[in-house]
Amino acid sequence: MARRREVQKRMVLPDPKYNNRLVAKFINVVMKQGKKSVAAAIVYSAFDIMQERTKEAPLGIFEKAMENVKPIVEVKSRRVGGATYQVPIEVRANRRVAL
Repeated sequence: MARRREVQKRMVLPDPKYNNRLVAKFINVVMKQGKKSVAAAIVYSAFDIMQERTKEAPLGIFEKAMENVKPIVEVKSRRVGGATYQVPIEVRANRRVAL
């Protein structure tokens, strides 16, 4: 494995309807077997249902829900002497979305 340079992160393009990267990332997570149009239809229909039932902007509800489910800390194993301790470590911002 080459150690010359860091790999460049590919940015997810925003979705066409809401122009939001988080929605585009969620569509990619919902997608199965490369059927992005089907996944987008599912997400957009869910947003329409949210709009009808709550009379609020679905994008605001979605962003609030994503903030509520993001983990703040995770535990990692650290070996000290002969014992292994579970040490809480703060999760990076881009990893919070991925988890």
